[in-house]
Amino acid sequence: MNELGNEIKDSAGSMKWIGILTIIFGILAMMMPYITGQSVLMLIGILVMAGGILRLIWAFKAGSLGKGILTFLIGVLTLLAGFWIITEPFIAAGALTIVLSVYFFADGLLEFIAAFSVEEGKSWLLFDSVVTVILGVLLFMGFPFSGPLAVGIMLGIKLLLAGIMMLTLGSAVKRVL
Repeated sequence: MNELGNEIKDSAGSMKWIGILTIIFGILAMMMPYITGQSVLMLIGILVMAGGILRLIWAFKAGSLGKGILTFLIGVLTLLAGFWIITEPFIAAGALTIVLSVYFFADGLLEFIAAFSVEEGKSWLLFDSVVTVILGVLLFMGFPFSGPLAVGIMLGIKLLLAGIMMLTLGSAVKRVL
């Protein structure tokens, strides 16, 4: 087998292992949905705060007050937004619910389109796309009451399906080669 074939076969093996890990993470997320939802919110809050701190550092390196003041104000705003996400998790969960429902809906539509460009694993990809769109719609319909619990469950289901899809596609590529 040529070098490219070996690389593709190795990638397929990696995809299978990543798929297995994704399935495990999906099951864990569904077993502890509230903790998953809260963890996602905390991580987002921490990352936004880190972005604010980096903006503040950048502002102090701007060289002049005119260039630095706007960057400083944006850094303060970003830092406050991250702090708000951490301190007001239920309100932040509402915003996250909307963002995740749009993401699930768009991801499902793109997976649906992508399913028609593959031969192996088409049925799993179609199934995953339909379930993902349904998750997005259900999540949005449950707004504002869905909160962290629903986010954790929906994210767990999505991870489980994505893991099955990766496992299936990785196995299909290995069979072809």
